[in-house]
Amino acid sequence: MVTAGYLPFHPNPRKPDIVLPAHACDSHCHVFGPVDKFPFSKTSSYIPVDAPVETLVKLHDHLGLARAIIVQASCHGTDNSAMLDALVRYPERYRGVAIVASDITADELSQMHKKGVRGVRFNFVKRLKAKQTLEERKAIVEKIQPLGWHIIIYLEPDDMDEVEAFLDGITIPVIFDHMARVPVEKGIQSAEFTRVQRLLENNKDYWIKVSCPERLSKKGPPYDDVDEVAKKLIEIVPDRVLWGTDWPHPNMKSHAPDDGLLVDRLGVICENSAVMEKLLITNPDRLYWTV
Repeated sequence: MVTAGYLPFHPNPRKPDIVLPAHACDSHCHVFGPVDKFPFSKTSSYIPVDAPVETLVKLHDHLGLARAIIVQASCHGTDNSAMLDALVRYPERYRGVAIVASDITADELSQMHKKGVRGVRFNFVKRLKAKQTLEERKAIVEKIQPLGWHIIIYLEPDDMDEVEAFLDGITIPVIFDHMARVPVEKGIQSAEFTRVQRLLENNKDYWIKVSCPERLSKKGPPYDDVDEVAKKLIEIVPDRVLWGTDWPHPNMKSHAPDDGLLVDRLGVICENSAVMEKLLITNPDRLYWTV
């Protein structure tokens, strides 16, 4: 049964006004279920609506996105079957990011790599019932390092002390999800933004996604109150920034975002086509198609 109050994804997103470049990549999206084939985790903090790969493919075709990174979400826990199934079915189009347990074997990781997985996601957001210890997470990092993978960090500003302690000594690429969830209403002079800026500027292996304006906005569509933060992050690390839809937008409480509108925000936050090409092609290529 779907969690009470859970909003399904937008049923009819509009065609974007902008035309994306060939090989454009959605660097953050998910597949959920279908539940009768890929059950959700019994420990998940939420049960979403089915969002299978067939629907994702149609959406990407509609939006003009040729490629994507399918990121494992907490509702499936460490059972990556739905994500891996999507990668196997669309090997040229999709790559993946897994959630794994610390006892995963080198052979299991190797099999994931052959199917297109290129990273592991760590969830530090406590309301989503993330339970891995720092020691378990560091053990996972040691296991994936020989594969040339990276890690993705999902956090909220209050989690940053714990995150920085975890990152101490880690030498593989690190990506902060969703603009590190900085409070956009405080602007780029805020302590939260300044802390993220310092991390990005002081470590050449730290990346960030300018995704999820719909989660950060206090105004709602078209999310223009997020533009200042997104533009500044692109300015700070133009060669280490990614963009994604976050489809099917799990746990959105206020509204179901229109993915066509989200694509059109690229025309606002990217100052020119060269910058857009970095976000959508050059940067994801380095992490997902050259490893």
